[in-house]
Amino acid sequence: MANAPVQRMSQLMAKTLRDDPADAEVLSHKLLVRAGYVRRTAAGIWSWLPLGKKVLANVERIVREEMDAIGAQEVLLPALLPREPYEATGRWDEYGPELFRLQDRKGGDYLLGPTHEEIFTLLVKDQASSYKDLPVILYQIQSKYRDEARPRAGILRGREFLMKDSYSFDLADEGLAESYALHRQAYQRIFERLGLDYRICAATAGAMGGSRSEEFLAPAEAGEDTFADCPNCDFAANTEAIAYELKPQDASGVPAAEEIPTPDTPTIETLAASLGVPASATLKNLLIKVDGEIVAVGVPGDREVDMDKVEAHFAPAVVEMVTEEDFAVRRDLVRGYVGPQGLEKVRYLADPRVAPGTAWITGANKEHVHARNVVAGRDFEVDEYVDVVVVREGDPCPKCGTGLKLDRAIEIGHIFQLGRKYTDALKLDVLGQNGKPVRVTMGSYGIGVSRAVAALAEQHADDKGLVWPREIAPADVHVVAAGKALQTELALDVSGKLAAAGVRVLVDDRAGVSPGVKFTDAELIGVPQILVAGRRAGEGVVELKDRRTGEREELTVQEAIARLTA
Repeated sequence: MANAPVQRMSQLMAKTLRDDPADAEVLSHKLLVRAGYVRRTAAGIWSWLPLGKKVLANVERIVREEMDAIGAQEVLLPALLPREPYEATGRWDEYGPELFRLQDRKGGDYLLGPTHEEIFTLLVKDQASSYKDLPVILYQIQSKYRDEARPRAGILRGREFLMKDSYSFDLADEGLAESYALHRQAYQRIFERLGLDYRICAATAGAMGGSRSEEFLAPAEAGEDTFADCPNCDFAANTEAIAYELKPQDASGVPAAEEIPTPDTPTIETLAASLGVPASATLKNLLIKVDGEIVAVGVPGDREVDMDKVEAHFAPAVVEMVTEEDFAVRRDLVRGYVGPQGLEKVRYLADPRVAPGTAWITGANKEHVHARNVVAGRDFEVDEYVDVVVVREGDPCPKCGTGLKLDRAIEIGHIFQLGRKYTDALKLDVLGQNGKPVRVTMGSYGIGVSRAVAALAEQHADDKGLVWPREIAPADVHVVAAGKALQTELALDVSGKLAAAGVRVLVDDRAGVSPGVKFTDAELIGVPQILVAGRRAGEGVVELKDRRTGEREELTVQEAIARLTA
């Protein structure tokens, strides 16, 4: 085994902090700064210090090994990209304000790449001309850029971040499915090797497009995604991707719709209280504007509209709430009393819970008047059914009906079957076996490399600090010299012998630092094993502590070296 270098803390470019940063909101932000792994350069922009860079490099190494194992080829494309390819696919505008746009001195438009579908497509278009050149999987590990409006949570949500993005190019959809499966399996191996607890969840494709999409989510309180997990079956999905089957009902026994006076009841709460009915018996109609056109969205009165779902459905169109000015122009829309029956020049979307045959109490499009026995499919038509309600704990599992459990999670990976969205836009064809052009089909697969470090910090920590999995840690063992010259001499000697055996060593040889501070720092930094040259150093005895379990054991130097090199 090759010699490993010894990292001496007396020479280490990093300082630990006793207190949490004032702006830190989540655990990973607090610990990674306090333990000397990262430092803030500007809002959403972070510098990686030596220990942090080692952890980041270990994540990169695992990702790279598993990508290479499925036959993927690593490349490195520029981060500064021309406008034209993104304009061809529509994403120059679709990305909106999150895209970093800039101009060169000649007025040419460029962007800092948030993701590279267009550029990889053009690379393959340049390099592949025949069916013999495919299939191919290409990947890179590179910094990406997004102009987050509110960068927060340390490296979890930054403007610059490190990502592995890979792209598969196949002749047929069957080949795309195989490439997708290869990535799915590789991601499972990657996250297992990283030591991350994760879930594979159905997801929406969003602006990326495509026919199939799954997220890899790491459960954590700091997560910005909410996912639903069924305790009875294998169903798991991002709440934005949960879809329910439309179940029409028999409305033959429902009386004709009738208007009822309901003075001063412009909200669901006041209406339900006035009539003595549950909110679930009422129909809520939310008015929005989609690229300036007014659209109504209907959901049961006891449910909230998930605007993220609505925006995802209409993307890339701009979705806004209607304003007082809109009501002033459209006198037929009565604020607080809107109903789907009789609406003119308004497209009506509804959640599947507003299925044909369901009867509702809803607005009568007259001030202080509602209507009851209003039946979907009889008294009004739904132009399109879309799952748009906020998913709640206990909602039935779409697969088995059991009540769902909701958890917060960090998105650490996302895989897409893109199909031909980008190859159509950029006209990527190769000659098939019959000599005729074949339009290539494509997949896109991402892993947040820097984000994975934050996810690990969220999941692998205790009240004392970080607790890294061994393969990710910046060292295998943290050797602590408790203070005296004899202890420091022994610590350095043991460190050298361990390093000679290939063990990665971080040794705290700082002079003038109390043993208490050194022990606190060792637990904060989170290396898996802590070896202390303390009060029995003169006898050649050291203490070995497991950082995760807290178990301690006194061993001779020879026994400790044998244990740590086994």
